[in-house]
Amino acid sequence: MPDSVHSDPLPPPIVVPCAGADLNELLSKEWLLTNRLGSYASSTVVGCNTRRYHGLLVAATTPPVGRRVTLSTLMEHLTVDDVVHELATNEFQGSFSPEGFRTLVEYRDGPAPTFVYRCGPAELTKEIVLADSANAVAVRYTLRGARGRLRVWPFAALRDFHHLRKVHEPHQMTFDSVENGVRIEDRRESGHPLYILCRDGAFEAKPQWWYRFLYRVDLSRGQDGQEDLYSPGSFVVDLPDGASCQFTAVLDEPFPLGFETTVERRRERLSSLAASVGPDADVFDRRLALATDAYYVHRAFPGSASSGTIVAGYHWFADWGRDAFIALPGILLSTQRHEQARDVFRTFALHVADGMIPNRFDDYANSAHYNSIDASLWFILAADRYVRATNDRAFWGEVLRGPCETILRYYREGTRFDIRADSDMLLTGGSHLTQLTWMDAKLGEEVVTPREGKAVEINALWYCAHRILAEQLGQSDPAGAREYAALAAVIGAAFEGAFWNEPFQWCNDCISSAGPDATLRPNQIFAVSLPYSPLREERQRRVVAVIQDLLLTPMGLRTLSPDDPRYRRRCAGSWESRDRAYHQGTVWAWLIGPFIEAYLKVEHNRPPAVAQAKAWLAGFEEHLREAGIGHISEIFDGDSPHTPRGCIAQAWSVGEVLRARMLVKQAEGK
Repeated sequence: MPDSVHSDPLPPPIVVPCAGADLNELLSKEWLLTNRLGSYASSTVVGCNTRRYHGLLVAATTPPVGRRVTLSTLMEHLTVDDVVHELATNEFQGSFSPEGFRTLVEYRDGPAPTFVYRCGPAELTKEIVLADSANAVAVRYTLRGARGRLRVWPFAALRDFHHLRKVHEPHQMTFDSVENGVRIEDRRESGHPLYILCRDGAFEAKPQWWYRFLYRVDLSRGQDGQEDLYSPGSFVVDLPDGASCQFTAVLDEPFPLGFETTVERRRERLSSLAASVGPDADVFDRRLALATDAYYVHRAFPGSASSGTIVAGYHWFADWGRDAFIALPGILLSTQRHEQARDVFRTFALHVADGMIPNRFDDYANSAHYNSIDASLWFILAADRYVRATNDRAFWGEVLRGPCETILRYYREGTRFDIRADSDMLLTGGSHLTQLTWMDAKLGEEVVTPREGKAVEINALWYCAHRILAEQLGQSDPAGAREYAALAAVIGAAFEGAFWNEPFQWCNDCISSAGPDATLRPNQIFAVSLPYSPLREERQRRVVAVIQDLLLTPMGLRTLSPDDPRYRRRCAGSWESRDRAYHQGTVWAWLIGPFIEAYLKVEHNRPPAVAQAKAWLAGFEEHLREAGIGHISEIFDGDSPHTPRGCIAQAWSVGEVLRARMLVKQAEGK
């Protein structure tokens, strides 16, 4: 039920009860806190790191990339009435040490992730905030109910977030005392020292290594899952009843980080996001709106001002063109952040090359990679949705029109990766060695899901892009509009002739030199869901029906029918095993957006269909309490119970579920 009367639009925090809960279950729940640089803090709700990407300060040194795990964890215990209460939890081979999960009462999501511990007669709360535009994290402890002595050991990794720190590998880890704390660095690597500061504590030097921290998620993914971490010593703080103390970790240069000021700024931003989805939005809608905050970040280009972009997912993705423009309508337009949307368009428009939007920017060199056939077409669709949401004709003329027309011209005439319009005007591209569509898993030289030639969703986007240009140029350039409309008519006729498979009553997935591939995949849903469909209505209905019957799950669409002998039930295990399952049955949450849009379209927004669409989206609300707390995972197993896999927080998953919720709300209002 919508709770339409609420003075504070912020939804109640998600609370995870921890006292007496199953430890393995708690270790599967992860929290995430991000900032505008693309830096983040993240771990499990018991504070035990389970993957190499966890850490209290994972700093983006060349925003939003160049990420380094700097402060891995804090090891703490609290002494009350001569009794030591452990707060930290770490896993080693065959054991946990310490076992702070035994004192943990609950975890609370919110503007500052909060952990509540019961220590004899006392309650200790631990809160975490990130500086909004700097590589800095603050951890605040507050004691109530007794006096106590808190001892905290910082453990540093100071390494690239894809790698692991090993004590036997070359390093020169050391520390120096500074005012109010210590400076930790690996002198073998130049730059990026880590400062740990505590104004209220006394530092006691005792440098040491702890060996073989175990990361269970990495091990389950077939990776090395053990790491050695360095601590320079510990801080000791005496806390009277009701008192607080703060630890701050800062990369490069120390500066004071005001805890309350930082929390309040974040609270104001989140409140604005929660309000952006409307006064009648329910808790689910508002929580999705809050989740969108994690993905809009700033990208720093050498020699120029930073600009906006969208991070594809946490923990390991940076900004990808395809993901950015699929996610943008939900992440930024649904939340009324039009200025930020313009920033994202500018970032990618400035890097159009040979009619192509970057597939991604390099994690280390800041260079652009263009190996995508559809990122440019998604740019055009997102541009159209932006103009329709804002009626911002000036921005269309100044920034968007030029790249959109350049993309279509180059695609018609031919550009990189043999992308070109064929003699029938359908778009073709790639080879058996390339993976240009979103189904892009590759093992060495083997493309796991080969889709070279004419892919169904690419040509649905190609048709739609011409119709969009015809519509957008209708008043300003009637002759140009007529030309795009004429091209669209040719493409539309060729699409039905090439892709509609009459015996199967669905669309072929791809047409290559070997002929049509009639594999049942979700890609054909775009031939229905996009604003302009090249299919006649009865065929649109058949596409939706077969996808509903065989591909729809409570967490999105399967990438392959379970009836197909190549179907993979689970996306788990080794890197090779996961890549072979990635688009061979694995469920993708983002595909629920186009499915809901297509379903409502063919059902003409009839009330029973609207109610059904709303019910299909309901499963994601409970998912906000598992995996990445408050977020939606990248993928799920094809078979029930559809265990979440991949990234714990994915931009297009959040964006498309929110956009689908907004479509349902609009349909309810009609």
